[in-house]
Amino acid sequence: MKHLEFDYVIVGAGSAGCVLANRLSASGKHTVLLLESGGSDARFWVKVPLGYAINVQNPAVNWGYQTAADPGLNGRSTSWPRGKLIGGSSSINAMTYMRGLPVDFDDWEAAGARGWGWDTVRAVYDTAETHSELQDFGRQTRGDGPIHVTDLSDQMSPFSRVFLDAAAEAGYPVIKDLNASDTDGISYYRSTVRNGFRWSSADAFLRPAQRRTNLKVLRNADVDRLILDGARVTGVALQQRGAPQIVKARKEVILCAGAINSPKLLQLSGLGPAEVLRAHGIDVVRDLPRVGRGLQDHLAVSYQFKAKTPTLNNILGRRLGRLRAGMQYLATRKGPLAVPVNQVGGFVRTAPNITVPDIQLYFNPVSYGLSASGDVTVDATPGYQISAQPCRPTSTGTIEISSPHAQDAPIIQPNSLETDDDKAGAIAASKVLQRFARTASLRAVTSEAKAPDLMEMDDTSLLQDFQNRASTVYHPTCTCRMGRTVQDSVLDEKLRVHGVSGLRVADASAFPNITSGNTNAPTMMLALRAAALILEDA
Repeated sequence: MKHLEFDYVIVGAGSAGCVLANRLSASGKHTVLLLESGGSDARFWVKVPLGYAINVQNPAVNWGYQTAADPGLNGRSTSWPRGKLIGGSSSINAMTYMRGLPVDFDDWEAAGARGWGWDTVRAVYDTAETHSELQDFGRQTRGDGPIHVTDLSDQMSPFSRVFLDAAAEAGYPVIKDLNASDTDGISYYRSTVRNGFRWSSADAFLRPAQRRTNLKVLRNADVDRLILDGARVTGVALQQRGAPQIVKARKEVILCAGAINSPKLLQLSGLGPAEVLRAHGIDVVRDLPRVGRGLQDHLAVSYQFKAKTPTLNNILGRRLGRLRAGMQYLATRKGPLAVPVNQVGGFVRTAPNITVPDIQLYFNPVSYGLSASGDVTVDATPGYQISAQPCRPTSTGTIEISSPHAQDAPIIQPNSLETDDDKAGAIAASKVLQRFARTASLRAVTSEAKAPDLMEMDDTSLLQDFQNRASTVYHPTCTCRMGRTVQDSVLDEKLRVHGVSGLRVADASAFPNITSGNTNAPTMMLALRAAALILEDA
């Protein structure tokens, strides 16, 4: 059996792992190993921004997880794609860049994650980002960080302007930049795209670091378990293309495997709820009752309409249009293929007495169908889609191992809409969409609704339809949350596992609660701050 030894061993080359690999190897003082279960991200549809719909269905780059039957969604089992390649989910996501709202991070601190309030994390964001913004006379760059955030509104469908007009008509603020605002508003979404290509965490952080001799990256490396000496983690056991290896960590192992796989690895290693471990014949090294508990995700419901005026369907729904768009992209890195699927959206409040936005909206100038296998078929006639997700669900789910074998997928139980607050939030989100659909701006461009007809539903029907059709927005979080004690959390405010030395968890599983918006930006922010904390302790 092959043995390797490094100062730091990072498990998972996703949104967080790529950040840590960069930062921990930067000084040259520490040796760093980055392990990734998947393969290379050098794939055409990974790099093309509109390739999102292809990537989330491709088993070559996706863990392909399915939830257990979810009672809150009428017993449906839903697909939960997670990236299995260099860059992780940042290599297959929809590239929407949303920091989250200030209240999200102040709530983190209130939950016991000291030092994670808005003032602190905002400073991390400010130093990490480079913004490419449209001005009257060309583009302007703001900031000099590795994360490139681009305003692509000049390449978006002209139809998307209708969504902004509808927002103003419905009484919602139309703002320039969702990330520059501390409150609600509707805008063109900013995306992690640079020069017409997806700009993943691997592009931003791993590529610049890979020339360093003190950093090693192993792809197709499946970690089976952590190696412990008493209550100290000393390394990992893994297989690379079937060959077993032991890797020792002189300083720390950092789990960046994500909100599903990080708790899974902890449980497989004897760190988790004692009753779960014993049920699978795993020796309890440390009873950590919150490992895999507290799972939170965003659910969204979508409605589609046929349009009277051209949308992206006129291009992407027709063979000649797709050919022209492909040629334009290959020649210029611009056009429909260079823009992610989400074009307009933002945060709104469902009632005047609500103090912070409670709904996130997504508006897409395209309509499509899904086959039984999940393949996307763009309609040949013009159409559009409007979607809404409640921002801060109160229901929580679980991640539990299904067996003592690392190759077996865990059991994902989201417990969606378990609380009355979440049921009310689902109705409120759908009623916001009704408000948009009633605007003169949207009615003027709409010929008819695709089934089901949003405008024919009362509150009872809206909830039933949400339960029948709503699905994940691919934001699982909080399964190894930061907090105060072993009874309410898995990690302390420095991301150290309670009662275990030599081990941290630094990914979206560490969120004390889910942020209001898309989770890729806060995951990279968390990893940047995690690296600083690790180096301080070193």
